[in-house]
Amino acid sequence: MDIQVILIKIAQLILSLSIMVIIHEFGHFAAAKLFKTKVEKFYLFFNPWFSLFKFNYKGTEYGIGWLPLGGYVKIAGMIDESMDKEQLKKPPQPWEFRAKPAWQRLIIMLGGVIMNIVLAIAIYIGLYLHYGEEYLPTSEANKYGISVDSTGVELGFRDGDKILTIDGKRVENFQKIPAEIILNEAYKATVIRNGDTLDIVFPPGSLGKLIKQKTPFISVRLPFVAKDFTNNSVAKAAGMQKGDTIIGINGVEKKYFMEFKNELQKYKDKDVIITVKRGNDTINIALHVPKEGLIGVYPVSNMNAFFNVEKKKYTFSEAVVQGFKQTWKGIGDYIKQLKLLFSPEVKAYKNVGGFITIGSIFPAQWDWESFWRLTAFLSIMLAILNVLPIPALDGGHVLFLLYEIITGRKPSDKFLEYAQITGMVILLALLVLANGNDIIKLFGGH
Repeated sequence: MDIQVILIKIAQLILSLSIMVIIHEFGHFAAAKLFKTKVEKFYLFFNPWFSLFKFNYKGTEYGIGWLPLGGYVKIAGMIDESMDKEQLKKPPQPWEFRAKPAWQRLIIMLGGVIMNIVLAIAIYIGLYLHYGEEYLPTSEANKYGISVDSTGVELGFRDGDKILTIDGKRVENFQKIPAEIILNEAYKATVIRNGDTLDIVFPPGSLGKLIKQKTPFISVRLPFVAKDFTNNSVAKAAGMQKGDTIIGINGVEKKYFMEFKNELQKYKDKDVIITVKRGNDTINIALHVPKEGLIGVYPVSNMNAFFNVEKKKYTFSEAVVQGFKQTWKGIGDYIKQLKLLFSPEVKAYKNVGGFITIGSIFPAQWDWESFWRLTAFLSIMLAILNVLPIPALDGGHVLFLLYEIITGRKPSDKFLEYAQITGMVILLALLVLANGNDIIKLFGGH
């Protein structure tokens, strides 16, 4: 990966995190201001020892820290990551967090999570309104059947299978079939193979293999149509032309790109006869396959050339409905991903990633559609992670506030202090695990 690609990915990651953090902290800030609670600091990124930039406005210090791992608001009278215990030794003041009713403190703590969900909804509305929706229907992908890699074969799929259902459910969008299998921990697929309908029951351990898979284990089969040739193409030298459709080799029918490519490996440094369709004619082309097993042909890979890709445009009201639906689905999907962390079969904790993993999901070129889709997903992820009942996270504070509202008893400041320390230790351990996995993967570990 060259330095330019790395810088583009880092820039997208930092911009995305900055947007999410500012919106999240603004949620706390706005809720605190609504209930006349003093906010002492509002920071993008953390600022141990010094800040890159800061100023004071109406009693609040606004600034940018130098450590790009998040951000924070410091609310007066609240035990948080700053561990400012001196303030808590003094009697509560009317403007402090601890002096407010429990229901107000609950809303202040939920403000960040709520704003992250609102951000995701707003992004999805904008995406549906501006870009619409484009996807390959499974019914279209079945036109030529699927192509599978070794993992797909282990699951029980075969080249040419036509997928009907996953666990009895039809999946409209072909590209979402892998996610449907993983997130719903599916146990079978129903396919058409050689004209017969049959059930494929996935073997034990399948989900664990799919989680580790970096590339799709199923894809569409495409006819092998010559789009262009390499500079030293033996196929072009032998008489193949642009637009020719390759349909066989040495009398064996191989009319799809991957099947032909795999078959060609058997003929390295050998003479072969390649059969192509040119218009209404069938032509045999004799050539010698180089020892690399490549004949120098670029295939037509644009799916629009072979399939009727579904394209939808949305009005504003339709985009709003879709924005809410997609956010709700995103919440459900991410909760399912969290459940996989605790699955003894999947052992997804081994694949938990840190900043390198998150940064790697951004494209190598700046693409605003991809950027906003990923930001919406990460905003949902941030909201759900923050609401987990872990002290030091918003969810930990919410848990204690719910306890107070239900029982009428407020946990002591000393208890909250120890809980905050415990939570910070847990978060540090998770941070080490996630980024440790990244480092192991980076240096070739498994």
